[in-house]
Amino acid sequence: MPDSSLLLMLDEVRTMSLRVLEEVTDDESRWTPPGLANSIRWHAGHIYVVVERLTLEPLDREPIVPTGWINLFGWESRPAETPAEQYPPLAEIVGQLQSQHARLRAMLAELSEAELSQPLAERPDRTARHLILHGFQDEAAHKGEIWLLRKLFARRGAGA
Repeated sequence: MPDSSLLLMLDEVRTMSLRVLEEVTDDESRWTPPGLANSIRWHAGHIYVVVERLTLEPLDREPIVPTGWINLFGWESRPAETPAEQYPPLAEIVGQLQSQHARLRAMLAELSEAELSQPLAERPDRTARHLILHGFQDEAAHKGEIWLLRKLFARRGAGA
């Protein structure tokens, strides 16, 4: 029987992430406020990479990540040092997020309680379920960052 809470969490968080990205313009997606390093494009790509890795790796499955995205969006990426033109267009990132949602949802629906509850070899105090939930929580945090960047972008000329 599928873990309905995991499926609900994936659906809720990803739907909200995609909704906040819906009307982001190209200029908005590339903009980084003074003193910060991450643009909306970076946050969106980071969501894809983190959720992919934290969902598949604890299940001993190979993550499906577009070429170059680990370097651009992974934990050790350096967005402040990466030229904006190296990032894929936001529409491509959003398309990957949409297809990832469907693919991960189908996979999670097939997992057994034993697969989700198996302690991880490298961290026996953690399970696959724990890391998957951590990935969804991380996505929710980055969705909030995207939302805040949109607000800051809209107010950048208003003295705020």
